[in-house]
Order: sequence, then structure tokens, then C-alpha cells
Amino acid sequence: MSQLMLVLFGLLMLVGAVAALYLKDTVSAILAAGSVSLVASLVYLLLGAPDVAMTEAAIGSALTTVVFLFSWARIQHRPQPSKSSQSEETDSNPDDQEDHQL
Repeated sequence: MSQLMLVLFGLLMLVGAVAALYLKDTVSAILAAGSVSLVASLVYLLLGAPDVAMTEAAIGSALTTVVFLFSWARIQHRPQPSKSSQSEETDSNPDDQEDHQL
């Protein structure tokens, strides 16, 4: 029975990993990667390593997912530089203009 569960959990981890690679939505991909880690913690528990399972669940699944989501949210809310400020930077530095005239 445990062999069958290991195979099923392994397949579930594989599906989650492939889903994380091919999902277009970033949040869904992050959650899919977190689910792979969560299933890995169940595998460790099934193999008789509860300490490793707890560590994987806490760090691999929870903390990593939260850090990825936090980073993604920060990137989404970062102000984009305006076009006028970019053109002013180019106009103000004559050395840059010489390099671009090749």
C-alpha cells in the first residue's frame, strides 16, 4: 500500500511541477510549485521522517511560497519610469548620444 501511495504522490508532484512550468498566470504557477513541496512533505512523512516532513512543509511549502508571492506583489506595484524622464536622461548626457550614432 505504501509503495502505491509513493508512486501516486510522485505522479502528483510531477503534475504539479509541469503545471508550474506551463501555467501562464504567475500566482497559479507559484501556488503549483508550493503544492509540489507540500506533497513532498507528505512523502517524507510516509517514509518515516516526520522532522524532515515538518521542515519541508514549513520552509519549502509555506515560507518559499509566501516569499515568492510577496516578491511578485512588490514587482507588480513598482512605479514605471515615465517616457519624459527617459528622454531627458538621454538628452542630458552627450556621451550617450555619440555611442548611439554608430
